Amino acid sequence: MSDSTFEITLEKLTYGGESMGRLPDGRAVFIPFGLPNEVVKIRLTQEKQNFARGEIIEILKPSPDRITAKCKHFLQCGGCHYQHMSYENQLLAKTEILQDQLQRIGKIENPPVKNIISSPSEWNYRNHIQFHLTDEGKLGFINSKGNSAFGIEECHLPEPAIDSFWRQLEFESNTNLERVSLRSGDENDLILILESESPETPELEVEANVSVIHVYENHPVVIAGQDHTFIKILDKDFKVSSQSFFQVNIKMAEKMVEHLINQIPTPDSQTTLLDIYCGVGLFSKFFANKYQKVIGIESSPSACEDFVFNLDEFENIDLYEGSAEEILPKLANQITTPTHVILDPPRAGIEKHALDAIVNIKPQIIAYVSCDPSTLARDAARLISGGYKLKHVTPFDLFPQTYHIESISIFEI
Repeated sequence: MSDSTFEITLEKLTYGGESMGRLPDGRAVFIPFGLPNEVVKIRLTQEKQNFARGEIIEILKPSPDRITAKCKHFLQCGGCHYQHMSYENQLLAKTEILQDQLQRIGKIENPPVKNIISSPSEWNYRNHIQFHLTDEGKLGFINSKGNSAFGIEECHLPEPAIDSFWRQLEFESNTNLERVSLRSGDENDLILILESESPETPELEVEANVSVIHVYENHPVVIAGQDHTFIKILDKDFKVSSQSFFQVNIKMAEKMVEHLINQIPTPDSQTTLLDIYCGVGLFSKFFANKYQKVIGIESSPSACEDFVFNLDEFENIDLYEGSAEEILPKLANQITTPTHVILDPPRAGIEKHALDAIVNIKPQIIAYVSCDPSTLARDAARLISGGYKLKHVTPFDLFPQTYHIESISIFEI
């Protein structure tokens, strides 16, 4: 054996889609596409002082839990991480990883993690998918090494409307397109978004009835149709523009809304709701009629425009466009009424000044919607040191077949 190949036993799954084992010198080594208790022959791909990364050359003793992946691209593609596990085992793994992150990073003993809410669909659940182009102009994804795009023949994650359409798309080789995205809305309404580094509008022949948007330097230009679609959540319609973020798993977004409605106690007549990172107003729209005032904070101009449209029926709404860390400290002195908070930050979690301002406002309840357990754990530790108690954390599987873990944590003062 050369210096960089080893036989090891994998111990556990870690956040990020990898399995961890130990090298002979005791360092942790992280391996994609492995399972706990498998004996594998690995080659190191990256070495650091305290840990290493590697890849499997051969599985010497496979786990009895290993199953055959549904997709032919599974080991090559960077999009899915868990197709070699049953859905039941994926859910168990995500629950354990969330608990582990809260314990190790958040220093929370026995974190109150509830049963994970599973996705009604393990496949074909995404209403938004982003492709990269190969040099030949084929639609593809970034590979599992993260260093180049490869052309795909199948993908089992997009909703049926997207899945039946993307194969019709053809582009010239070496086109200046950076990314190609598809989003589906109500009644299989499709938007095709072409992102490029050039102001020239790409030439495209599409026979289907789809909207086409060209985005250059964050400026969308409508080539065909409209720059938005409508997405229905429970009984409410949401306008979602091509540049706005929206949850990609509709059925699970509905389950999250229902959970928040059940977990946030009915406010008294004077209470204000702060909806921080409010997006197009997904949560605000379900809570606006329960509060004296709703204050939304959002940095995306496109999402702010959609928010105004989506909450037009309500009179008790204020919206601040800008970053949470810029706006919250200024608001902290102005809010005198009892307050509830819903937070849905990006992967990076809550910026420290924003979190300090939230603690200064002293909301009675904080509902923290997280898409990254490691930044959730860090922020939970800060909130707990600010006087909050973590009541419970409920994981939601918005992204089957991948390592991503969404959760909702309820904190009380």
